[in-house]
Amino acid sequence: MFPLLSKDANIYISDNLKEDIQKLIMNFPKDKIFLLTDEGAYEYCFPKVFPLEGISEERVLVIPQGDSNKSIETTQKVWHFLSHSGADRKSLLINLGGGMPCDLGGFAASTFKRGIQFINIPTTLLAQVDASIGGKTGVNFEGFKNEIGVFNQASAVLIDTSFFDTLDSQNMVSGFAEMIKHCLIYSKESWEKLKQFDIHNPDMEVLQDLVASSIMIKNHFVQNDLREQFLRKALNFGHTFGHAFESLALKSGRPVLHGYAVAYGMICELYLSHLRLNFPMSAVVEISNYLKKVFGVFEIEKADFDELFRLMGHDKKNEDNRINFTLLDNIGKMQVNINATEAEVIETFEFYMNL
Repeated sequence: MFPLLSKDANIYISDNLKEDIQKLIMNFPKDKIFLLTDEGAYEYCFPKVFPLEGISEERVLVIPQGDSNKSIETTQKVWHFLSHSGADRKSLLINLGGGMPCDLGGFAASTFKRGIQFINIPTTLLAQVDASIGGKTGVNFEGFKNEIGVFNQASAVLIDTSFFDTLDSQNMVSGFAEMIKHCLIYSKESWEKLKQFDIHNPDMEVLQDLVASSIMIKNHFVQNDLREQFLRKALNFGHTFGHAFESLALKSGRPVLHGYAVAYGMICELYLSHLRLNFPMSAVVEISNYLKKVFGVFEIEKADFDELFRLMGHDKKNEDNRINFTLLDNIGKMQVNINATEAEVIETFEFYMNL
């Protein structure tokens, strides 16, 4: 195990998973270590970490998988489990799985007895490059993404790309969307390098290096803005439209994985960047066609525009009843807190629908 960044960032690349977990938990009382995972990660990923001294089956909680279970109700089950299993303020919660158990587990740990320590062991590409890093925790509420949550850094995040052999193609592609976003907001050089990678037929050795680069890009935006006051808002590129797509997909009974929704959101926000900041139209078309090739499309109709606009109006990033966007002047050059008129948003939906 070695730190990917500084030790202060608490992000580590694993070279021996069980030994590295043992090092991270060695200072906690053996009967105060708890593990949260979901059904999929329990079946495919838990065997990679068990048996391990300090991790007992009786202190493992398995929750249903899927974003629909990222809820207050599931969080209550975690609180109940910790409370009735003897957890105290010196306890540790290990979150093993994709973005859902990492987000929910981080929130549950941050609020149980006013906060216990937690470690994230992300098992999906999306969680490794995004959800498990940066201190955002939370759950969905009343149909809105991540409506309830707190900022709180994990005590450690342990990255092991060997978990990727448990993923299907869709989940690999979903995680790739956040890597694309990182490159587009960071530099032309990183984007040119990433777009040569075939995520549908991935070279795992190359991917490990790309994952490390993507984590370092995210940390670049997080480290001086932990509570998302300015610079970190760059990471919201693609998410204002993307979360609306994701919520609409869930409400209409045709859910999409988070990364796919972000990809569709990036198409929209590239076009809005053209309208508001003169982002080159040639680049809008080129990148949008690339995203469409990798992620396909989520079909919408004009009848969906009002609901999508309403969902965007409820986004946490908004201020003073204005919808805030992170948009690009060019690749690697972004502006935050950019507003748009309803007419511009509707024009953007029309561009997306007719792409």
